[in-house]
Amino acid sequence: MDKLRIDKWLWAARFYKTRSLAVEEIDKGRVRVNDLEAKPSREVKAGDRVALRQGTLTRTLVVRGISSQRGPAPVAQQLYEETEESLARKAQATEHRHLTSDPASSLEHGRPTKRDRRSLDKANGKDWDSRWSASVER
Repeated sequence: MDKLRIDKWLWAARFYKTRSLAVEEIDKGRVRVNDLEAKPSREVKAGDRVALRQGTLTRTLVVRGISSQRGPAPVAQQLYEETEESLARKAQATEHRHLTSDPASSLEHGRPTKRDRRSLDKANGKDWDSRWSASVER
């Protein structure tokens, strides 16, 4: 076997958990083969360059092998070789992610407690008696 559909190859190389997820990503234009937008039926062979976007990171790979079966991760990693530029971008993105703070950690306080809400309501001139009620008595 010297050629294989790109959706099958991406699934076998463990980039996507199912073939249908691979097809969705290809249809969204997130996968390119030899700098051309790919279709799920596009065949790849050894030596082809595949660029795929995972999140904000674009990975560039060179196809080294073809397999129509999904095997263990060490075997799947032998099907491709990531380019030096792609590895550098990946390392830079990892470093950037480690250096930037988590947005959730910048929040000083979370959601106000019941007590906090009541004190805010009193400060704004709202109290229990001034709230709208659907009762007949008033």
